[in-house]
Amino acid sequence: MSKKKKEEPEGEDGAKGGGKKKLLIMGLVAVLAIGAAAYFFVFSGSGEAEAEPAPEAGTVVLAVEPVAINLAGGSYLKLGFTLQFSLTYDESAGGGHGGGATPDGSKALDIAISQFSGAALSDVQTNREAMKAAFEAAVVEAYHGDVYELWYTEYVTQ
Repeated sequence: MSKKKKEEPEGEDGAKGGGKKKLLIMGLVAVLAIGAAAYFFVFSGSGEAEAEPAPEAGTVVLAVEPVAINLAGGSYLKLGFTLQFSLTYDESAGGGHGGGATPDGSKALDIAISQFSGAALSDVQTNREAMKAAFEAAVVEAYHGDVYELWYTEYVTQ
């Protein structure tokens, strides 16, 4: 009998303590579930990535004076071009390229000289569009995407 009496109080204390622990764990799980649901509904997006709007042509246009670039074999290329900046450049009033409303064309001119200098005359004459695409990509990157379009105003080889 003495064994039963000793076991009963331990069982009662163990049951009371176990009930409190279970209630505490269930409450903690419920709070975590509510927090996860709130995070999912409040902070998660619709699941679709938002696409950046396509750049629009701005009003800032920069004409770069023609320059003679030496080609391989003693030939040269006289290259002049114009840059049209995007609307984002117009809105930022300078776009961080010199601080003023008029952009600086020296970056684009330097890229033109480095890309066309030393090229073969036949490449410059026959691969004009491919070279223009590479030149335009380098200029857009140098101006941090603020260049909308590039046009050749002079493209003369001799």
